[in-house]
Amino acid sequence: MPFQEPKLEKLTHLHFYFHNVNTGDKPTAVRVAQSPATNSSATVFGLVVIADELLTEGLDPSSKVVGRAQGMFASTDMKTITFTMVFNIVFTEGEFKGSTFSLYGRNPITEKVTEMPIIGGTGAFRFARGYALATTVKLDGLNAVVEYNVFIWH
Repeated sequence: MPFQEPKLEKLTHLHFYFHNVNTGDKPTAVRVAQSPATNSSATVFGLVVIADELLTEGLDPSSKVVGRAQGMFASTDMKTITFTMVFNIVFTEGEFKGSTFSLYGRNPITEKVTEMPIIGGTGAFRFARGYALATTVKLDGLNAVVEYNVFIWH
């Protein structure tokens, strides 16, 4: 892509729901590695999961799809259930279709709201920076729906 002149930055607020499905016939998150001690750890320390999660406008997974969260998370804390999250948020519909941003951060899932940084992007989100607030709104065994409020400079 050719060089583009700098543009004025704007702050955009994005709101969507992240659907984490670990069970059933079509899981969107799968365990790919673990340490020898993972199964005996209270925090599943050493677990690595690869994911391609659905992002929707509403809480219900049948609501309008806006994109996918593609990446991985790993249990990286021996004292609390905490994941290091590495995700590309890929928009497949709407104003930002074809654009992505990258989320990388620590997610202590027992906290009511978790803050994680935005560290870049593509398309409309080129040079993006900001933060995401994640709140688990539904937990069904190993499956979860997480509400995301993202504030992104681009």
